[in-house]
Amino acid sequence: MTLGNSLENRLVVLIGGNGFVGTHVAQDLLERGARLRIAGRRPEKALKLKPLANLGQLQFARCDVRNAASVEACVKGADAVVYLVGTFGKDQKALQATGAQVAAKAAAREGAAAFVYLSAIGADAGSESGYASTKGLGENLLLEAFPKATVLRPSVVFGQGDNFINMFAGLIAAMPVLPVFGPEAKLQPVWVDDVAQAVANALADPATHGGKTYELAGPEVVTMMELHQQIAAAEGRHRGMIPVPDALSAIFAALPLTPMNPDQWRLLKAGSTASGNLPGIDRLGIAPKPLSLFLDKWMVRYRKHGRFTVESA
Repeated sequence: MTLGNSLENRLVVLIGGNGFVGTHVAQDLLERGARLRIAGRRPEKALKLKPLANLGQLQFARCDVRNAASVEACVKGADAVVYLVGTFGKDQKALQATGAQVAAKAAAREGAAAFVYLSAIGADAGSESGYASTKGLGENLLLEAFPKATVLRPSVVFGQGDNFINMFAGLIAAMPVLPVFGPEAKLQPVWVDDVAQAVANALADPATHGGKTYELAGPEVVTMMELHQQIAAAEGRHRGMIPVPDALSAIFAALPLTPMNPDQWRLLKAGSTASGNLPGIDRLGIAPKPLSLFLDKWMVRYRKHGRFTVESA
């Protein structure tokens, strides 16, 4: 089976499609006329997509990737599969590696023409980070099962409803002085809709993109300190930013009930920028958009008087 350059009427299964990135991927694919099956532990989180779909174009399936039979049932009849599951919490190997292998094997048996795995910049099976190592292991396992799969490694993904930019925006709005962890760590944030388009483009042309790994990064490199400062400026707030030494950051991350665990600290310290050793997002036909293009508009709700805030000269 080949998809050619069209996804119209093809059944694409989005495993983990009920998440932040998944719902944006779904929107792109629906516009291209694909039939979608949103599979996840809580597929009802994606019900907001129903008004965007034509009759019979969208279906939902409950899926636990730790259960092989569950995954195999969801992949049944698929023309293409996208694996979007990721976690900073427990069961990283099961969710990011073993589950991807099961899905890839099932997709191969079904004769699917394309498979896309959403990994991460820095993925490496030998990494000290549990997240990065299990993403790297996931890449290896799925390529053994589906050699023509496409691996996409995004940097930090941002969007209007993300849990990254909005987390910092809320803290900056609430605190007059803010500690900045990993202030010199470099990021290359990539817009969620650019990631979604990358997924769809890879699916639409597996002959070109199958078996390849791409790094998805935005056009701007910023440090964590610069990111905090940009968010504060977009909110129209003057905040004290205190760079936190690495040793103290590591102690903080090891404490219970903190918003950052040790694994997230290791990832943050390592940064997330394109290595330049792999093809980039431009090779998927995308000119990525910078965070600065959206930030002022998105931060309106965090300003002291919302859209009625008067900007100082």
